[in-house]
Amino acid sequence: MKLLYFMALLIFGASGDPCNPSSEQGNRTRNYFLYNSTDLKIAENLTTLLCNWNSSQCYAECTFVNLTTNITDVDDKNAVENVSILGLSKTLVFKISEQKITCNVTKCVRDEINIPIKKVYISAEKNYIDALITLPFNGTTKNTDREEFNMDVVKMDMMNTPALGLVQISAPKVPGDALPLDVFMPTEPFVNVSVGIVTYPSAQQFIHDPNTVLKSKVIRIETVGNESKHLSKWLLISFTLNSNEIISENQTLSCQFYDETEHKWNDMGSFTNLENFNSRNTVNCSYDHMTPFAVLLVDVAQINAQQWKILSYISYIGCSLSSFFSAVTIFLYVFMKSSNRDSSIRIHVSLSVALFLLNTSFLFIEWGATWSHDSVCVFIAVIIQYSLLSCFSWMAIEAIHLYLLLIKVFNTYIKHYMIKLSLFGWGVPAVLVGGSLCVFGSKPFYGPTPVILSNSNETTNLCWITDIRFLYGMNIPYFSLTFLFNTCILVIVTHQIFKLRCLNVSKLPSHKDICTVLGLTFLMGMTWGLAFFTSGYTNYFILYLFCICNSLQGLFLFLWFCGTVKKNRHLKAQPSSISEPASASAKTYESSFSH
Repeated sequence: MKLLYFMALLIFGASGDPCNPSSEQGNRTRNYFLYNSTDLKIAENLTTLLCNWNSSQCYAECTFVNLTTNITDVDDKNAVENVSILGLSKTLVFKISEQKITCNVTKCVRDEINIPIKKVYISAEKNYIDALITLPFNGTTKNTDREEFNMDVVKMDMMNTPALGLVQISAPKVPGDALPLDVFMPTEPFVNVSVGIVTYPSAQQFIHDPNTVLKSKVIRIETVGNESKHLSKWLLISFTLNSNEIISENQTLSCQFYDETEHKWNDMGSFTNLENFNSRNTVNCSYDHMTPFAVLLVDVAQINAQQWKILSYISYIGCSLSSFFSAVTIFLYVFMKSSNRDSSIRIHVSLSVALFLLNTSFLFIEWGATWSHDSVCVFIAVIIQYSLLSCFSWMAIEAIHLYLLLIKVFNTYIKHYMIKLSLFGWGVPAVLVGGSLCVFGSKPFYGPTPVILSNSNETTNLCWITDIRFLYGMNIPYFSLTFLFNTCILVIVTHQIFKLRCLNVSKLPSHKDICTVLGLTFLMGMTWGLAFFTSGYTNYFILYLFCICNSLQGLFLFLWFCGTVKKNRHLKAQPSSISEPASASAKTYESSFSH
């Protein structure tokens, strides 16, 4: 059998590093190939290859050599040697027994030299694996166990196909790793095709970046002469990780593939399912193509430096507009006649005050972190925290008031209604933030918080909560309850609005009903729910949508406030009976965003 690129494969050994020699080099008993000059020595036998260039190791990639022929003592007279400009590579051309042999030798002196060597090796290895897959064999499976990898070749047409159209195949074992690894292959695209499943004892050839952390062994799925991209039914791989592995709070696991064109790990066309990780240490990965795969440890919410800059501009512009229009809303309310200040108007204005505090303090979130005294940054972080919780509280109050007007309607009088709402809207956040400040001396929760930017060595400091457990323990539950309650109210109100339309009670055009629901969505802060989709691996589309919608909430509330005032004036200009005040308020809520 003619071996393809055998010199490239043998040089790596089990470590997968071309510049680390095998431990068996000192045990050679017979040289089948030997080139020895004053500065370069290449020795090759059936098991190992030795390459030394002066005092440095080197990497040799040679064309096919017939190892059944004993070739010894090839000296300088038998070789033509070309030296590159950098002096770090040589090309040796031998002619032995009418057979021309070319060896490209690269000196291993710097890390940047190792990376192209690894890329050449991965390409050579893929060709070698493809050649092994195409070899004919009898039966359903064939195993090829090499020092560098272990491979099972499976004939898909001879496998039993279950109802789901996925064939379960256990990946071949490698020495020192007993953790199970199961592959679920879609059968439809691979009828009458042999599939190679390859596992590696070492993954060094796939690591070019020192920050890359592999948490599983690398598995390669290969087919020859068959398109294995954009699969309609995705390939599933179940990785079992070491139970002793500890994942820190600011990191997560990500299913990724090795891009053999860009030579880096990527998560495009991949899906990570961590449902079974806590119970069985299993990560279920889905892919729409076939390449080398693995589970990587990645930092949570690492944002690209350029994307961070764009998001910052959007946030600062949006928050500036929101602060301005929130101030205009408060100004208009101050000079409004007291007879026009109903409960709905007062609640809108209270939410505008909370948004004004939040957006204004947010504008100083990075500036405060540049001060040498942390007290400035702590003050800004506390204001942001208090105003954020106040916004959530008044969003919930908007939902409560909407429920009383549109659903309950009758018997809705509550003594000291606005005072009670204000105690909840401003008082509860004050108690929570005040409590955290009481223990600030022993456990500081606020101050400069670093944000690491990916693809860069930059770190940006923000004035925010420094303890991740405090953030998840207070803000996430508080907002989750608000979001769940507001979602229920919005669904009920939306159902009521379209129910009235079906009964021909509503006289508004259908597009205005849609605008009303959209306005209520912003009014009750439903767009803040996008935060649930930004956890884990960074999704820039959701981040952009989150920043645009929520930084402009003050503007949306100003438009709703103007619509409410306009509708109130319109309703007061019409004659009404004593029994219609609740109905009028309800119509105000339904129509304020539609005009």
